[in-house]
Amino acid sequence: MKFRPLHDRVLLKRIEQEAKTAGGIIIPDTAKEKPMEAEVIAAGPGAYNENGAARLALDVKAGDRVLISKWAGTEITVDGQELLVVKESDIMGIIEGGAAAKKAA
Repeated sequence: MKFRPLHDRVLLKRIEQEAKTAGGIIIPDTAKEKPMEAEVIAAGPGAYNENGAARLALDVKAGDRVLISKWAGTEITVDGQELLVVKESDIMGIIEGGAAAKKAA
């Protein structure tokens, strides 16, 4: 099944955090919080402007890593994979260079 978000909605996949702290303490599943980092899987074409004549393009695109609030969006399951649908306004920002910086560290 394919899923394509409409208007200013964005389809995200949460990026799981490590189960071990920097000090080596293993965090059990019951104590973990929802991850705030996510990867953009798909984005809608954008919402219409006030007079409905043109679309306002989204600032995010597929492949971007973003920061979202913990309780944002609606969780859905597509092909057995848990995904999240949020409005663009629920995204707090784009993480630039996050994956490359973590690999270098």
